[in-house]
Amino acid sequence: MSSNSISAYQNDIKKLREYLASRKPSMPPTQIDFEDLRDFLHWINELGMSPRSQSRVISGIKAFFKYLLIENYIERDPTELLESPKIGKRLPQILTVDEIDQIIGAIDLSLPEGQRNKAIIESLYSCGLRVSELIHLRLSNLYFDKGFIRVIGKGNKERLIPISRKAMQEINHYLEDRRHLAVDKNCEDILFLNRRGKQLTRVMIFVIVKKLVEKAGINKNISPHTFRHSFASHLIEGGADLRAIQDMLGHESITTTETYTHLDRTYLRETIIEHHPRS
Repeated sequence: MSSNSISAYQNDIKKLREYLASRKPSMPPTQIDFEDLRDFLHWINELGMSPRSQSRVISGIKAFFKYLLIENYIERDPTELLESPKIGKRLPQILTVDEIDQIIGAIDLSLPEGQRNKAIIESLYSCGLRVSELIHLRLSNLYFDKGFIRVIGKGNKERLIPISRKAMQEINHYLEDRRHLAVDKNCEDILFLNRRGKQLTRVMIFVIVKKLVEKAGINKNISPHTFRHSFASHLIEGGADLRAIQDMLGHESITTTETYTHLDRTYLRETIIEHHPRS
């Protein structure tokens, strides 16, 4: 699993440890029963945790007890009857093309990091990258002569993604600036670097996006992942094949990709009218 997934599972177990420390400090995890876990759910609810976050924690706890069962630490899984809180399906926030242009227009190219940030935004939107894929993008993974980049996605799975001329242009401009950096020897093949010549962090990408959105005056809850959502939604609106979008996004299941079809009811209606034999 990715380091982010591992960290998330570890945080779930930490929550259980915190509960035991406050309520039953002498109880080992192997003695926890369903009643204890039900009390644990009340406890995390009292912490003010949202239903979606509670569901995330419960998922981690269930995985932990499944491990204990497989390894014969326990004989019965106490999470079998444990239910997650009901959460509605939340559609992702989407940016319009004009809003994306506003964000790019808010970048100050006179700053040393200006061109880098422009290349970052163009790459996120042009290729629908996850943040982890962006920060690990390598110079050796750029195949501009073919119009593709290679990314390492979830589960260390590789995929090739077409890249737009605009994104290639902005990256090439950034590479001119990058040549003047004192690059850390461990980061020589990493594309996007900070001012110290080291790899950018996930947090730094979030900060860059947040500042640009504020500067552009866009009143939406935007994260780097929003550009990935917008990438997929705009392709759907343009009539792109769902399977092709699934491949480009690196989705394990087509069901995940189908989320974006809910964002454009007009497109769906026109598709049915055009292609269904009874229309």
